[in-house]
Amino acid sequence: MTLTPRAVLVYRRTELDELIARHGTRQQAAFFLETRGRSLDEVEARHTAQTTALTTASSAIPLDWRRGQVERADLSRFVFAPEDIVMVVGQDGLVANAAKHLDGQPVIGLNPEPKRNPGVLVRHDPRAIAALLATAVSPHAERHVELCTMVEARTDDGQTLRALNEIYVGHPSHQSARYTITAPDGRSERHSSSGVLIGTGTGSTG
Repeated sequence: MTLTPRAVLVYRRTELDELIARHGTRQQAAFFLETRGRSLDEVEARHTAQTTALTTASSAIPLDWRRGQVERADLSRFVFAPEDIVMVVGQDGLVANAAKHLDGQPVIGLNPEPKRNPGVLVRHDPRAIAALLATAVSPHAERHVELCTMVEARTDDGQTLRALNEIYVGHPSHQSARYTITAPDGRSERHSSSGVLIGTGTGSTG
């Protein structure tokens, strides 16, 4: 039996959600922002753009598909399936956060604020999601899939860390350290710095 595709919406809480969770009410959130020279209107406009994009994307999922939804903070606990099609609604950084939990599933980046966010990885208007989903599952449709390189670090004790953009190797305090970098061909160099940043071609866009 072949399972129907599952569309998984990945999002993060908006700044307004976080402010209300922290301060309790919109009025308190507005006061907090005013003390920092900001307006609640801007935060509410961005919240509306995000929720509208999520609603648009969710409404475009075919009725016979399975669906899932996961907030950024819960990504490490969410189990992605091989047949999932992942829709990331937000900024480029959210794609990077989601990618390290995936294993080859296609990702469609949806940009809720194209005028504010350049969207290197979230290139699509949420209103285009119905056509994008249809293309993703059609065996005859022409589609453009961009493969992104990831970086993986492994420690001596067996821990593994994967990232789409870059990995920082160094002390959390950025205290200077001496270390040796060895290339696969055996060449090595000694260095002294606060750490090493190993980046990918995807990360270079930042």
